[in-house]
Amino acid sequence: MLILLGVAVVVAGFAVGLNPLLVVTVSAFVTGLAAHMTPLQVLAAFGKAFNDNRQVSVVFLLYPMVGVLERAGLQERARAVIGWMRGVSLGRLLLGYMALRQITAALGLMSIAGPAQTVRPLLAPMAEGAAEARLGVLDDKTRQSIRAQAAAAENVAVFFGEDIFVALGSVLLMVGILASSGIVIEPLHLSLWAIPSAIAAFVIHGARVLLFERRLRK
Repeated sequence: MLILLGVAVVVAGFAVGLNPLLVVTVSAFVTGLAAHMTPLQVLAAFGKAFNDNRQVSVVFLLYPMVGVLERAGLQERARAVIGWMRGVSLGRLLLGYMALRQITAALGLMSIAGPAQTVRPLLAPMAEGAAEARLGVLDDKTRQSIRAQAAAAENVAVFFGEDIFVALGSVLLMVGILASSGIVIEPLHLSLWAIPSAIAAFVIHGARVLLFERRLRK
């Protein structure tokens, strides 16, 4: 029963609002020591778990790096750089990014960008900088709207662009579900029919971005 002390550590740590990563780590060591494991054995178990799941876990190494860069002024520099480029408007920036993300998603390169590693530290500040260069100082509500538009550009582009990639899990899942219902379709055929949807999504959301920029100018 002493092994359950780790659960008590998690409950107590979350109750007092400690750092979740610290709480889980301490809980793991408490559980290991209660199970008569040495500290080195507990550490080895951590390493084995990370190594066995490295393809998933390595993604989370990106987040501390982004946090360090943000603390060093990444957002401020991105906002300043785009402010110097007078020819880049908010609409052009978001449309260009959306086109790039649709193309990369169609090639299966979804992980090269995303909300955490690109939109928050780079795209959103650049979009704010492009708007400030033409509209002046922005209020908080406008800033939040611009950030939402930046996130939407990422999500719409990837959501409709990824189905063009024939080896994507969702495409194969749809093929399997259709096959179980007696509808046989090739993955390539399904991917080809995703192209019109991706083009329509780009046109529709692109129009929404341009209308949003127009409202800001007014």
